[in-house]
Amino acid sequence: MSGSMSGLDDDYAGAGFSGRLGWGERPALLLVDPVLAYLRPDSPLFCTTAPAALDAMASLLAAARSAGRPVAFTAVGYADDTCGEAPLFAAKVPGLRVFADGSPLAALPPALTPVPGELVVRKHYASAFAGTALAAWLAAARADTVVVGGYSTSGCVRASAVDALQHGFRPMVVREACADRAPGPHAANLFDLDAKYADVVDLSEALHHLE
Repeated sequence: MSGSMSGLDDDYAGAGFSGRLGWGERPALLLVDPVLAYLRPDSPLFCTTAPAALDAMASLLAAARSAGRPVAFTAVGYADDTCGEAPLFAAKVPGLRVFADGSPLAALPPALTPVPGELVVRKHYASAFAGTALAAWLAAARADTVVVGGYSTSGCVRASAVDALQHGFRPMVVREACADRAPGPHAANLFDLDAKYADVVDLSEALHHLE
């Protein structure tokens, strides 16, 4: 459990929430939208805790690579700043314009540069699975568990973790490897994910299982 929503743990457990999925035998790493739009203070999507989460993601990436685990990155991308591939999403979140092709804010940071054999998913919506080949790629890699980090906790991380479960994978959301623009949404979404859709785990636990 996240521990940040004290007082609710017993209530949720008593109602039948907060079971544990547990780890499978073949974890893969999924880093959701770990792009400069969340790391640079001049970006409208900047998250103050994003740099700390980036360090945690870099640790996960090193562990996954060392063990030969499947690794996937996602990044939102649109042909231009009209975001025509997802017009309703863009109407709801005008800040998505920062993900137009050619925007420097849409790039992955140097610490998370993909290497050959790793998947980079271009997506138009919140979930890493929506309209992409990610589920098929994970299945081909025989993954049964998806270790999740990225930005933001209440948005694309949450949507991707929920969809991982719905595609038959065990989502393990790494607390230290996620960030949001405010502490409240971050904590509340980790709590809710842990109660209903995923196991929220510490970085040390995730590193142990990846290694």
